[in-house]
Amino acid sequence: MADFRQQGSYGLPAAAPAPAPAPAGPALVFDVTEADFQHQVLELSMKVPVLLDCWAPWCAPCRALGPVLEKLAQDYGGSFVLAKINTDEAPQISAALRMRSIPLVVLFVGGRPVDQFVGALPEGQIRAFLDKHLQPQASPLDQLRAEAAQAPDDEAALAILQEALQIEPGHPEVLLDVAERLLALGELSDARAVLDSLAPEARDERYAALLKRLELATNRPPGDAAALAAQIAANPRDHEARFQLAALRVYEGDFNAAFDQLLEVVMRDKAELRERARKQLVEWFEACPDPAAVSRGRRYLGMYLN
Repeated sequence: MADFRQQGSYGLPAAAPAPAPAPAGPALVFDVTEADFQHQVLELSMKVPVLLDCWAPWCAPCRALGPVLEKLAQDYGGSFVLAKINTDEAPQISAALRMRSIPLVVLFVGGRPVDQFVGALPEGQIRAFLDKHLQPQASPLDQLRAEAAQAPDDEAALAILQEALQIEPGHPEVLLDVAERLLALGELSDARAVLDSLAPEARDERYAALLKRLELATNRPPGDAAALAAQIAANPRDHEARFQLAALRVYEGDFNAAFDQLLEVVMRDKAELRERARKQLVEWFEACPDPAAVSRGRRYLGMYLN
């Protein structure tokens, strides 16, 4: 298992190591000419969308639009690249694009133009234009979180999440991912330390659910599961035994079995114990890590209450 204790306060090292240099890629903004248009626009757009800014030095709207496009290229962080072509020096490209007015902005994807606009549009309208065609790129941290979610086991996921914390130490969602994996491994003291390290403003509903799971797994209820099951088999209406057995099953992490016991109470009792079981189920639904178990429990609870 990845040892988060080596990182200090669970992903909050005093000085994070410098990230490795990113692999070389195309510049986000560059000039093109007729001579390199095939390579710099058409061929490159097979790999990354290319926004072509057709401008001229004498064009005032072009001069106003250019900095906006360059800013967006930076803001979008590589989702597209901006190629700028001086139309006065590119008559063949101007003719091929059937250019009638500038500034003309053309988006190339997969080696062909897919959309365009004319004029110095406001930044918001240009963003809307781009967002119609560009897939948002996940950040490296989000990519690592997605990779951890698909990891074959909890230990492998923790190793990946440790990489994410090196990118952004103390990131709340990553720390919650870590706490959830530690809980699954039964590393309760480590899970508590991670949850305690979250800033108060980051303690959301997910934090509350994980904290509840931690409490349920930490405090073993009294009773013997086998003896309680025998009591229930002998007397299916022994609802107190069902409550005790349900609490033990939750402590063991078997929420499905716990739900079954309390659903039996809801179905069999029409008075005070039914409401007590309903409230307990609703509380445990919030803490259960298995969406399928929660969905099933909620469905049967609704059926039995109606």
